Amino acid sequence: MLEEVFRDQWARVVAALVSFLGDVDLAEEAAQEAFVIAAERWARDGPPANPGAWLVVTGRNRAIDRLRRDRTRTEKTRLLDHPIPAEITMDGTTTIPDERLELFFMCCHPALATEAQVALTLRALGGLSTPEIARAFLVNDETMKRRLSRARNKIRVAAIPFAIPHDHLLPGRLRAVLAVLYLIFNQGYGDGRADLAAEAIRLGRTLLDLMPDEPEAVALLALMLLHDSRRAARVRDGEIVLLHEQDRRLWDTAQIEEGRALLDRAIRFGAPGVYAVQAAIAALQTEERIDWPAVAALYGRLRELTGSAIVELNRAVAIAEVEGPRAALAIVDALHLDDYRYFHSTRAELLRRLHDTAAARAAYRRALDLTTTEAERRFLNRRLTDL
Repeated sequence: MLEEVFRDQWARVVAALVSFLGDVDLAEEAAQEAFVIAAERWARDGPPANPGAWLVVTGRNRAIDRLRRDRTRTEKTRLLDHPIPAEITMDGTTTIPDERLELFFMCCHPALATEAQVALTLRALGGLSTPEIARAFLVNDETMKRRLSRARNKIRVAAIPFAIPHDHLLPGRLRAVLAVLYLIFNQGYGDGRADLAAEAIRLGRTLLDLMPDEPEAVALLALMLLHDSRRAARVRDGEIVLLHEQDRRLWDTAQIEEGRALLDRAIRFGAPGVYAVQAAIAALQTEERIDWPAVAALYGRLRELTGSAIVELNRAVAIAEVEGPRAALAIVDALHLDDYRYFHSTRAELLRRLHDTAAARAAYRRALDLTTTEAERRFLNRRLTDL
């Protein structure tokens, strides 16, 4: 029960508390305390009728208690002696159309580096743990802890205000907001968290209503819909199913059609950016016969836009379909992604196709050491058994 409420309510509770407290760090701590209290009381007394409202009020009260104990923050304490503002009602709702999306824009303050904006927002609103965020950025846990700490310290030292930015400031923060949405979607899609993926898509739709002429906002929604359309076919009998082995009858054709229409709309707005190129790749992968040379060319364009080694790894997968596994392996072996599980699983697959069984086994084992989901673990174990 509590785990389900955490998934459904974490972002809403933090957003409501930030609206009241004006401090993301304090709001996150208060939300954590509220969930700890809930674990104890709900187990004893049963859950309340409205868990979200209970968590908001409990978190607010814990924050006020903490501030009153802290003599160095008496100024803020006096402010908190006033009644709950109108934006936070006792039923856990707000008068803001989507307080979570607005908090995304608050966290993405230009005084912070883009990576800090994204990491901070993922922690506060995505409900992701520090290790999960570290995996998304391909860094170790300690590195991510330091980044988050530096971001929070800068917020305190520079007295960065957490207020909803004026409309004319929104485009300047859009890049980081889109990055946050996509990382949340990827975390949900890759780890089987349907709730996170669905939340990212929902927020993507809300963002599009807010900024309907932003091509990358349109393209990101297209990309998420095209990927999510294959969700039902990605896992069979608890095991990951590769694209070419998926049962296409399970794909969501309505999502595919909507994603393609949005992609066309994004391209009409102007030169394709990173999300439009990725959406174009995803659209090609929904075709009956995939045009792999076109996919490889698009990955080449995406590499030019991003300089990403992960993009180059994906390009190698397409090259394997065009030029064969040996050409692809040459690309993969030039990359430095030893802590990335898909680097090793991709390399293992190429080595398997080249009949280098011993090297393939070693690569599969390394991928197995790094994987975080049971579905991927089962797939890798079956590959090892087959070898």
